[in-house]
Amino acid sequence: MTPGDTSELAPRQTSRRALALFAGHRRAIGVLGLAVLVSALLGLGIPLLTKVVFDHALFPPGGHPRVGLLGLLAAAMIAFGLLGGIASVWQTYLANVVGQEVMRDLRDQLYAHLQGMSLRFFTSTRTGEIQSRISNDIGGVSRAVTDTFAVLLSDTVILITAVVAMAILSWELTLLSLALLPVFGVFLRRVGRMRRELAAEIQRLLAEMSVAAEETLSVSGALLSKISSRGEDAVERYREMSRRLSRLRVREQMVGRTFLGLTITFLTIMPALVYLVAGATIASGAAPHLTAGTVVAFVALQTRLYGPTREILDISLEAQASMALFARVFEYLDVAHDVVDAPDARTVTREQVRGRVALRHVYFSYEARREGERAWTLEDVSLEIEPGQLAALVGPSGAGKTTISYLIPRLYDPAAGAVEIDGRDIRSIRLSSLADVIGMVTQDTYLFHDTLRANLRYAKPGASEEEIERAARAAQVHERILEMPDGYDTVVGERGYRLSGGEKQRVAIARVLLKDPRILILDEATSSLDTLNERLVQAALTPLMHGRTTIAIAHRLSTILSADVIFVMDRGRLVARGTHDELIAGGGLYAELYRHQFGEGSREVAAF
Repeated sequence: MTPGDTSELAPRQTSRRALALFAGHRRAIGVLGLAVLVSALLGLGIPLLTKVVFDHALFPPGGHPRVGLLGLLAAAMIAFGLLGGIASVWQTYLANVVGQEVMRDLRDQLYAHLQGMSLRFFTSTRTGEIQSRISNDIGGVSRAVTDTFAVLLSDTVILITAVVAMAILSWELTLLSLALLPVFGVFLRRVGRMRRELAAEIQRLLAEMSVAAEETLSVSGALLSKISSRGEDAVERYREMSRRLSRLRVREQMVGRTFLGLTITFLTIMPALVYLVAGATIASGAAPHLTAGTVVAFVALQTRLYGPTREILDISLEAQASMALFARVFEYLDVAHDVVDAPDARTVTREQVRGRVALRHVYFSYEARREGERAWTLEDVSLEIEPGQLAALVGPSGAGKTTISYLIPRLYDPAAGAVEIDGRDIRSIRLSSLADVIGMVTQDTYLFHDTLRANLRYAKPGASEEEIERAARAAQVHERILEMPDGYDTVVGERGYRLSGGEKQRVAIARVLLKDPRILILDEATSSLDTLNERLVQAALTPLMHGRTTIAIAHRLSTILSADVIFVMDRGRLVARGTHDELIAGGGLYAELYRHQFGEGSREVAAF
């Protein structure tokens, strides 16, 4: 199943899975059920006492009211009312606790599941769509669970106990009162299907709006919108989606309201029918057990059904709509993790890793071109890097250099072949420990909207102030940080936009230095910087590369002239390997790239 297609989750299956969420809370639900039962039984007390009041206190067989008994019964009715109110508050509290715990589990499960997805999932799914599932869908489900579950459980118990009490008083009148329920059930099912379809459409639209907001209101999106003068277009697009949402919301609320109105009207006129039928029955002498007190108590019980019946019908429609939200959440939970730990995967420590990296006949594709045919991004690539070496990957754009950098930390798995560290297939190493021994500095540095200290500590949460400053000094950024208004407590802004490109890169280098990996990957770490910042970042990279296996990807060949080995990639294949001098002497693609950048016979001093 692909994200965005909820049609494969049948309503019954979705309902079963939604109910299964409560399985881990049986004890709390048991206590809640007890509270609901107590509250419902206390609620029956007043209608049943009404029968005694009429038949034995107000209008006893002797004809004179029995004031003493009437006082006791009135006191009992007051006590039942007070205890019922306390029980109602207690059950509401318990229901909300259960509902919130269920939603906490679902929210945590979804977030943890998404954290375990490979990079492939995030490159093929829009960020706004993911955020919509977590916020809009989980939020809608949360309201349904906390509100619906509490009310539905309470009202169901009230209805059952009230109907049982009514049947005890008069089964004939009870059958009359419930005669049209099957008809209502048929209508309810049809209306519920319509609400479910509308809810699914609303959630899809909300996801589109989340995507639009995320894309146009982020720093990068806002900048592009302003320099392209497309702000008005973005506003109009969002306004149109907002209009569609308003219309859908109105339709969602109005679907079934006519049905609910007819149901409530029927319940409202039922007491008149009961009085009419009961009066005719008493007059004919066909039911001697019917007394005035019985009829009054029966109508009181019947009236007690109005609120719960209306709420259950309304909630049933809402529950049908919430199934669409559950389906969207379950849809993401059903997306399988494609990069996972093997059953026998082992943990490795930094001290155990020497840093030999190898690719053995690796094939990889981001997506299938046609059934049974792949457009290979990497095709039969084999290479080996010795511990402590500086290895460079060069080649035209799209040659597969960055893809190799993704395979080594296992952000993706190859379709065939193997990636090895120290002769061990990385699929036999736990993902968490693999991440601990590999560090990466990319061209597009990501910083959180937080302080510099928090961004640095992301690599090593327990790092001391001394360790943080030492890493910043080594990365040539400590002095610059001290010049900032709040030093290490300076908030860097969304994606670090308050820092220059060179400053962000040096902060990223300091962060990797804190991590202290055995294998370092540099993916175009300086290609977007000006000459001054490039030199600063290159100076910061020197201590970072010392004593580590380093794999550098660069378009600027000046940055890798002193590499121990250079691998030349072209159209997903490894076409040459050697030192700079060997590759120049051998001609071929590398020599052509070098002449293109520097001209015939030129040579720049190595930066590393």
